[in-house]
Amino acid sequence: MSLAFERKDLSAAATLVSVSGRMLLSPEFRDLEALVEELSAGPRTLLIFDLSRVVQIDSTGMGMFISAHGKMERAGGQLRLAGANGAVQDAFHITRLDTVFSFYPSTDAASAGTG
Repeated sequence: MSLAFERKDLSAAATLVSVSGRMLLSPEFRDLEALVEELSAGPRTLLIFDLSRVVQIDSTGMGMFISAHGKMERAGGQLRLAGANGAVQDAFHITRLDTVFSFYPSTDAASAGTG
């Protein structure tokens, strides 16, 4: 299963990026990195990733989230992760990144900041 993603602007300040497949180093991953770079550069104040359909993530994917998280925080914004499960959730837990990022059970909860 290759990597696919879709961007949806929720408002002028908030964007949802739905990701599916494997977040591994690949040509498709470079496209996702470029989108994240664009979105975290501003004027967005909320960037939500729907990870519910991601089946695998490696250090490349985690590194992208770490970078985006730092950029969003420096700009006064937030990065939220929604729907992580299975091996993806385990990867964040094992690396203790689950203590760094804000995780939500769904994109609705992430958008509202509850959950």
